[in-house]
Amino acid sequence: MVPSFAQITFAMNPLRIKIAHVEFPNPVFVASGTFGYGQEAADLTNIAALGAIITKSIGAQPRLGNPSPRLFETPAGLLNSIGLQNVGVHSFIQEKLPFLRAQRVPLLVNVAGRTIEEYEEVVRTLEAHEGILGYELNFSCPNVKEGGLEFSQKSEVTAMATARIRKLTKRLVIPKLTPNVTRVSEIALAAEAEGADAVSLINTLTGMAVDIETRRPRINTIVGGYSGPAIKPVALAKVYETAKAVKIPVIGIGGIRNWQDAVEFFLVGATAVQVGTASFVDPRTGEQIVQGLLDYLKRKQLASINELRGRIDDGRS
Repeated sequence: MVPSFAQITFAMNPLRIKIAHVEFPNPVFVASGTFGYGQEAADLTNIAALGAIITKSIGAQPRLGNPSPRLFETPAGLLNSIGLQNVGVHSFIQEKLPFLRAQRVPLLVNVAGRTIEEYEEVVRTLEAHEGILGYELNFSCPNVKEGGLEFSQKSEVTAMATARIRKLTKRLVIPKLTPNVTRVSEIALAAEAEGADAVSLINTLTGMAVDIETRRPRINTIVGGYSGPAIKPVALAKVYETAKAVKIPVIGIGGIRNWQDAVEFFLVGATAVQVGTASFVDPRTGEQIVQGLLDYLKRKQLASINELRGRIDDGRS
């Protein structure tokens, strides 16, 4: 079993990373929307081994999400159109936050909204409660009709939204960006300029599948978010592009199934990674990656995971 960060001398921990003023015991986080509110996985994995838990997207009000069918497995990934189903910020505080605080694992809350005012309402409400290190701003969900992608497809909109949230909190502010743009680094630079502490990328690609017998789309909303192993090359390219452009940390997401995948993300410039779809296959994936990284560092005689960051030999340095 992977030891919890409480069992490791923190100062001697080779996996320790830092984002702005916040230290994390290791760089392996679980991605929003793939780990529930944490409690769902408590009996399936060693939560204490994780670097951070990122909650399901939390809105100002409860949301039922999109009608079924809203999940479809492809040969190399997963189409989803959940539609940001969540319990709402007040129920989250009453029903979910106490459990999460008790886990002694760094907690980031993913925040979503139809309008920037809704993002602000959620953050203001959460600011009164302890145990939250920061907010991942879901500016990039392709599965909702309002909000979602529009916040991260234009740099000026991302800048405005980031600036408004930045004014509300001293906690971490981490916009989550879409790959469905020409240059994601331009969007990341806009977020950085307005005070973002880091950026997360990539969110899901836009995808679609069709049943050739019925001639109907496989999911109710016709198109949805595509995740899983197939998107890893796209994610790596976007993280590489962005890490070259910004000075703030980049959190890499997309198709990570094992420690080898995670190392690729560190080499192209990621400070941390998030495990998403792989948790559906095996909820222990995150803790297994942590152990794999520890073994890799020992084998390579590296004192810190930070020695890997951006160390790809791309022939340009």
